[in-house]
Order: sequence, then C-alpha cells, then structure tokens
Amino acid sequence: MRATLIAVCLLLASAPASARAQSPQVVDLPTRPGTTQRILVIKPEKPKAAVVLFAGGDGNIGIQPDGRISRGGNFLVRSRDLFAGLELLTIVIDAPSDHSTVPRETADHVADIKAVIAWSRQQAPVAVWLVGTSRGTQSAAYVATQLPTGAGGPDGIVLTATMLNDRRGTAVPDMALDRLRIPVLVAHHRHDACRYCLFNDMPLLMDRLTTPPRRELLVFEGGNDVGDPCQARAYHGFNGIERDVVGRIAAWITRP
Repeated sequence: MRATLIAVCLLLASAPASARAQSPQVVDLPTRPGTTQRILVIKPEKPKAAVVLFAGGDGNIGIQPDGRISRGGNFLVRSRDLFAGLELLTIVIDAPSDHSTVPRETADHVADIKAVIAWSRQQAPVAVWLVGTSRGTQSAAYVATQLPTGAGGPDGIVLTATMLNDRRGTAVPDMALDRLRIPVLVAHHRHDACRYCLFNDMPLLMDRLTTPPRRELLVFEGGNDVGDPCQARAYHGFNGIERDVVGRIAAWITRP
C-alpha cells in the first residue's frame, strides 16, 4: 500500500538520544476505493509500541500538508510529542478525505483504521494501541469491538475521559464490550464535570469490562479547570497534568 509522505521539519531536540523521533510526517494513506486517511506520524528511533490517537469532538483537527494542525488543542493532539518522547510510534488521526468529520461507529471508519493499524505494523513490529479521548473513545472502543487482533485489530485500547452517556451516538458502556479480548486501560479525571463523562458514572463502564485479559482504571486529580467543562482546557482535558497522564499511560501499555 502506497502512501504520500510529506516531511515536516520538527524534532524533539530536548529528548534523550535514544528517544528522539524522526521529523514528523503527514501521510495520506489509501484506505477505501478513492479515499485516503490523513495522519500525522512521529516515529522514535526504537519504538516500544505504537499509539493511534483519536481526538474528541467531531475528530476533524485539520492536519495541513506541512504538518501544522488547525485545531490542535485537544488533550491527545497537544500531547503527541509527549507520547513520541516516551518512545511510542505516534499516529494522530484526522477526518478521512470523503468525510468532513470522523465517521465514528461506521464500517468506513473501521476500514480506515484497519488500514492505519496495518501501516503502523509495517513501520515497526510493535503492539498497536488505539487511544481515544472524549468522543474519540467511541472510535477506539467501536473499532476494537469490530476488529479482533487476528483480523487486523489493535493489540489494546486506552480510553481517556470516556463517553459514559451520550444522546448523539453510542456511549462506550453500551457498545459490545464483551467482544474485547485485548487489554483495556481507562484514564479519567475524578472531577471531570462534563455531563457525558461524570466520574460517578464510571461503574457503567468498568462493570462491562469482564472479558479483557488485563484492565485498569487510572484516576487523576489536579491540574487546571478552565471554560466549558466538556472542552479540552477543563479537567475533562487533563489540563496541566498532561505529562503525568501520558507517562502513566505509556508505562502501562509498555509493561512486559
């Protein structure tokens, strides 16, 4: 499968030599007939694992050909260099070429992410984890329920600020989670005030995760709470504690 690679001149100059990444690349990856999936890729010299990052909201973050991101405030998007600095092959998902938003919970989305997972495994022979935040958790969870690992699915998923209730789509606890046979890590802020992601509703999710071989809930506190409680600069977006959250996620998914 051919991909269009556009090099971007940006390095993690402050990272240790062993963790330094190549210059980020913008990749327009052919997925379905006449369709490409745009991704931003940061590859360390020796990746320990790969993470595919799904932003919240409508998922359209506006990755430009030169690597700039028009809507880069999302927790996972703004933390991409932190993931790469911890020796994780980091892949940021944008909307595909035939949709103005990420078409979550659709066959198109599953096909696109299956192609991204396959491409990632061509870049490095390491485990591939789908990592979502807010509405991005609907992408990570849904794709994982539709694609077993042996059929091109991920090796694990990470759900941060999970959609526990939803009136526009399917809340993650309402998905077919009994199909999961891969590790699941859940990260949530204790004081998340987004009405769709209240920490008090977390049992709705954790009680459904009965089939993963390994699961854990990481609970965070502190940071800054600014603006709309469902947006990226509130506790919902782990504002001010990004390094701690990413560090604990990386440690968990690379655990032997």
